[in-house]
Amino acid sequence: MTRVAILNGSRTPFVKSMTHFQGTSNQDLLSSALNDLIAKTRLEGKSVGDVIFGTVMNHPFDWNLSREVVLGSQLSPETPGLNIQRACGTGLEAVNLIALKIASGQIEVGIAGGSDTNSDIPLIGQRKLTHWLIKLQNAKSIGEKLKIISSFNPKLLKPQIPAVKEPRTGLSMGDHTELMVKEWKISREEQDQIAFESHHKAAIAYDEGFHDDLVVPFKKISKDILVRKDTTIEKLSKLKPAFDKSSSGTLTAGNSTPLTDGASVVLLSSEEWARQNELEVMAYFKDSEVAAIDFIHGAGLLMAPTLAVSRLLQRNNLTLQDFDFYEIHEAFAGQVLCTLKAWEDPEYCKNILGRDKAMGSIDRTKMNVKGGSLALGHPFAATGGRIVASAAKILKQKGNGRVLISICTAGGMGIAAIIER
Repeated sequence: MTRVAILNGSRTPFVKSMTHFQGTSNQDLLSSALNDLIAKTRLEGKSVGDVIFGTVMNHPFDWNLSREVVLGSQLSPETPGLNIQRACGTGLEAVNLIALKIASGQIEVGIAGGSDTNSDIPLIGQRKLTHWLIKLQNAKSIGEKLKIISSFNPKLLKPQIPAVKEPRTGLSMGDHTELMVKEWKISREEQDQIAFESHHKAAIAYDEGFHDDLVVPFKKISKDILVRKDTTIEKLSKLKPAFDKSSSGTLTAGNSTPLTDGASVVLLSSEEWARQNELEVMAYFKDSEVAAIDFIHGAGLLMAPTLAVSRLLQRNNLTLQDFDFYEIHEAFAGQVLCTLKAWEDPEYCKNILGRDKAMGSIDRTKMNVKGGSLALGHPFAATGGRIVASAAKILKQKGNGRVLISICTAGGMGIAAIIER
């Protein structure tokens, strides 16, 4: 198998939905990130083996999103494009698919990424309205048309707005995480501490200039606007519960990721292609694993990363402690804490992960060292690319090491990956 190199990454600033990027499409966001990556890596006019992008909140007009983004970029129009979707794991799955194509020798170079905007969500008509219109269109006579028109109910005009809820349960991600933290006995204080550390680390990283060459200015915004440099545990503790609004609710706007707009892209290649094009290798994409759990019958919706990571480590003959850094996606602080606690629990590891003993704990000072999703934001499909590019840069700065990536997704799935240098 060909070794897969991570060469560079670009992303737009991440902003709160319905604010600075109002009306901006996923195509606009991805185009900005892609053209910045092209300029940084001197790809103008060149063709790459494949471009794989994805989005969760996909507009119907963007049915050929990846290819359209390519055609609007500085890449050669001979570059193909592919759309994918694996909920919040979309960006990392895109990287994985490009890596597999390179590793197998199908292509020498490819670009992966994703975008999401809640500020350009289409209004969706009811299915019954669609069926009514089809009947009207197919009516053969004026009498038939009049009969169908007379049956019209004005309620059919009420639009439906897409919501981030589980179709099988009707519960939101936050609702499910509330159930998880109650099951694992995770306190509000623990969750607020994770949120505080995420903002603190992100602010320091920005002060150090870590994110500067990864983020391309877009619409007069040059950095993630969600980072709260002045946040404190005291400020976080005063926020009201956002999902379970009773006295037992612990998830708040402070320890949960806000709806976010943004895009990210990553360039990967073989080592030979990197040498020929005089591009430095930041790190290597080693392996990836995806898993799913039965959340409908009792398992926690966002616990699948525990299983994905377990399988990934077993296949690579590694332990949870064999990493210099951990990038654990902070969809909710509570989800991160449930995952960490599960790996430490012998019964969970035996019954769910099929292990003889607990996987153990990690050094939390090595977790999300440049800030996590709670501080930087979480445009669903863009999070994977953001994490991969940041992890590669962290290893480039260190000179060597290994990073474990873990991302939870809707539908009871999880995806994990190993990056090394």
